[in-house]
Amino acid sequence: MSNPKIYVVGLGPGGVEQMTQRAIKALQECDVIAGYHVYIKLIKDDFADKTFLSNGMRKEVDRCKLALEEALKGQTVAMISSGDAGVYGMAGIMCQVCKDHPEVEIEVVPGITAACSGAAVLGAPLIADFCTISLSDLLTPWEKIEKRLDCASKADFCIALYNPSSIKRHDYLQKACDIMLKNQPGTIPCGIVRNIGREGEAYELTTLAELRDKQVDMFSTVVIGNTQTEVINGRMVTPRGYRL
Repeated sequence: MSNPKIYVVGLGPGGVEQMTQRAIKALQECDVIAGYHVYIKLIKDDFADKTFLSNGMRKEVDRCKLALEEALKGQTVAMISSGDAGVYGMAGIMCQVCKDHPEVEIEVVPGITAACSGAAVLGAPLIADFCTISLSDLLTPWEKIEKRLDCASKADFCIALYNPSSIKRHDYLQKACDIMLKNQPGTIPCGIVRNIGREGEAYELTTLAELRDKQVDMFSTVVIGNTQTEVINGRMVTPRGYRL
């Protein structure tokens, strides 16, 4: 009998057309698909023969424990994340939950994370060095997020902001911009991409000074350029330094 198997699969930004062939194959091979109910909804019709386990936000540990239980029963399980499972996704917590079960084989299947899919919509803002920072303080103290924003903007990184706002964190993007404006000019180009790869996808270009007053939500990804970033024919571009 083969070892219990759990795939941790990154779906990319949206439906099946946004997934890698490897991710599709993993979902086809599994018996059970587990995940946050919003992400289950994106793929349920395409894998209708599978058993689905879903729950809500902040239930990640419970979700992983359910997946482990199914794997120990002999089921092949796929735990899904949007974007890449290893970037603010489920890969880490799944490995932690399985710590005392080395017999369980875990295979992480990467997907396209929001920084990359959002940058593609905007043009080419992340061609040079960049970093990603989540503004969610559910698992990371806000003081640490502030320090990361300060250091990244001082270093002139392009920055992709995940989880820029929510009902409880309605002013966090404004706070983040105020920190970065201490180190960077307000004219730096920025972009907001909403519903990447899904129905209602839209984007807008703005500046760092204007960004602080923009309305965003959890389905928005914000990209902040650096001092070399420019807008070329309506596209946000950070030159890498090639001589033209």
